[in-house]
Amino acid sequence: MPMGHTATAQAGSGGLTATEHRLANGLRVVLSEDHLTPVAAVCLWYDVGSRHEVKGRTGLAHLFEHLMFQGSAQVKGNGHFELVQGAGGSLNGTTSFERTNYFETMPAHQLELALWLEADRMGSLLAALDDESMENQRDVVKNERRQRYDNVPYGTAFEKLTALAYPEGHPYHHTPIGSMADLDAATLEDARAFFRTYYAPNNAVLSVVGDIDPEQTLAWIEKYFGSIPSHDGKQPPRDGSLPDVMGGQLREVVEEEVPARALMAAYRLPEDGTRACDAADLALTVLGGGESSRLYNRLVRRDRTAVAAGFGLLRLAGAPSLGWLDVKTSGDVEVPVIETAIDEELARFAEEGPTAEEMERAQAQLEREWLDRLGTVAGRADELCRYAVLFGDPQLALTAVQRVLEVTAEEVQEVAKARLRPDNRAVLVYEPTAPADETAADETDATDENEEAAK
Repeated sequence: MPMGHTATAQAGSGGLTATEHRLANGLRVVLSEDHLTPVAAVCLWYDVGSRHEVKGRTGLAHLFEHLMFQGSAQVKGNGHFELVQGAGGSLNGTTSFERTNYFETMPAHQLELALWLEADRMGSLLAALDDESMENQRDVVKNERRQRYDNVPYGTAFEKLTALAYPEGHPYHHTPIGSMADLDAATLEDARAFFRTYYAPNNAVLSVVGDIDPEQTLAWIEKYFGSIPSHDGKQPPRDGSLPDVMGGQLREVVEEEVPARALMAAYRLPEDGTRACDAADLALTVLGGGESSRLYNRLVRRDRTAVAAGFGLLRLAGAPSLGWLDVKTSGDVEVPVIETAIDEELARFAEEGPTAEEMERAQAQLEREWLDRLGTVAGRADELCRYAVLFGDPQLALTAVQRVLEVTAEEVQEVAKARLRPDNRAVLVYEPTAPADETAADETDATDENEEAAK
């Protein structure tokens, strides 16, 4: 039977509690009772993401996320969706650099169904995985890439900046969507080997949050997951560490059919799970977190050189995090004008640090965002899994707000001074090109004018 311990509210947890348990096959289980509403969230994180992929097989983790919804031994085809939605629940799955997760939010009395469904595909997906489902989901993922990346304005910016910020051969050099060539190259045997390696109970964390009876919930988890064998073939991800700063500005100009010029940049920042990362989050919130931020006030309100300006943090545990700057220019404003203003604001912030009012506002903003996540059963289930998988301790999710509030203005200034510098960023500059039909029209007009002149 599962081993566990009693929940005790920690200081700074807001009264939230969670208990941890482990099955004999290695599956880690985290439970958190919340009887406010009659719903329960099930969240399952597998410790596998795009950082685990090898060259020539990028996108496999994301492709496999889709395959997990294509049926298992007892659930055929689209049955997972049909059963959950038919019971009044919602569901989805996502893939990142560092994990793949699956989640359902159910009426509390349908919790057993969600647990059975997750266990069935963890234990028996290979029984249903065949060439037909592989080809079906390969096409779905390729179409997703076209719709979300290749055929939308600025769609490949994240992919391009990531490739600039992390050098060739680094485990974070490529994004989870993968390349078209690698998606085409993936074989059914690749998918089967991937499942056998990573989709094992000892490589997963299961959290259940909401209106639950912990004893009954554990009994169901043992019943459905307990007999699934563990697997020890997983290799650890490659080392993602890098120097604190890039040591020079990396730059790429992209000429595409986009609605406006844009300046995007990725700054190398401290790894997630550190106090310095929380300080960086606060710095970016002061600088670019909403319409009260410094960059928005300078570029959009005062100078009117931009129509949008934002600065946010992509937290990463296995590699340096990225500070993500995104500015869209106004009218015919040139990018160097924007860039000069940004560098002035960053230099001033590094020299002066945040004001007391800015610190209070930024901490309140991040506190609200954290409480919004922890305040829903689905959000709390996800955060409990995140801290268990990436940092080994789900309890850290319940005290994250307190850690943000403990950061000082001096720490925020220090990380800004050390990291938000021109020699520590990858830059992407978008220059609009005329649409193909306009270009053709211009060429036609020019030809007509030349013919008129010849007469």
